[in-house]
Amino acid sequence: MTSLPIDPSAATSPTALARTPRTRPVRLGDRVNHDLALIHAIIDEAPICHVGFVDDAIKGHGAPSPMVIPTIPWRVGEELMIHGASSSRMLRRLQEGGEACITLSLIDGWVLARSAFHHSVNYRSVMLFGRPRLVSEEAEKRAALDALMEKIEPGRAAKVRAPNVQELKATAVLAFPIAEASVKRRSGPPGDDPEDMAHPVWAGVVPLRLTAGEPERDPAQVAG
Repeated sequence: MTSLPIDPSAATSPTALARTPRTRPVRLGDRVNHDLALIHAIIDEAPICHVGFVDDAIKGHGAPSPMVIPTIPWRVGEELMIHGASSSRMLRRLQEGGEACITLSLIDGWVLARSAFHHSVNYRSVMLFGRPRLVSEEAEKRAALDALMEKIEPGRAAKVRAPNVQELKATAVLAFPIAEASVKRRSGPPGDDPEDMAHPVWAGVVPLRLTAGEPERDPAQVAG
């Protein structure tokens, strides 16, 4: 299979995160690197992430249970942000000192090969580990939520009604340091075996893109 080469300077480059036992590749190492700019770019583009954590306080369940919950990620400087209701099980567990594994994935295309075995996906992904801090200071919390609005639609934070005191209290914002993370990605055509190159079937890449559709106006929108 065709894949991107790993940057041999990734472990020492000032623009790359240090490798750890959890971010060091176990297989397909040529697809993995720790480039900070690429990590930032994937976080900035991804519309959703999945937060994995262990919940040891589920009523009626006698043992700690793994949980994975999807949510919207965004970035402020060198921190990945998530938010939710202050009463959220996930956010409460993480505030209590729990550690999370956060994954973000962008799918760029189906890779159609001449053999079933060599079919693949072109993708970009980030895996990040860490314990968050609660964003509690009001000005920072408002700025963080404004940054979320800007990810959804640039310029929107200045147009919408800002959260009132009660709404701000009901919302928790957690910030994860972008310190222990890695990128894994694949690009390019299929990597068929030489003996399959003449097999009479179409081979190549079918690009996939997440695009915005035609806006649908709220029926309750005030005229004008």
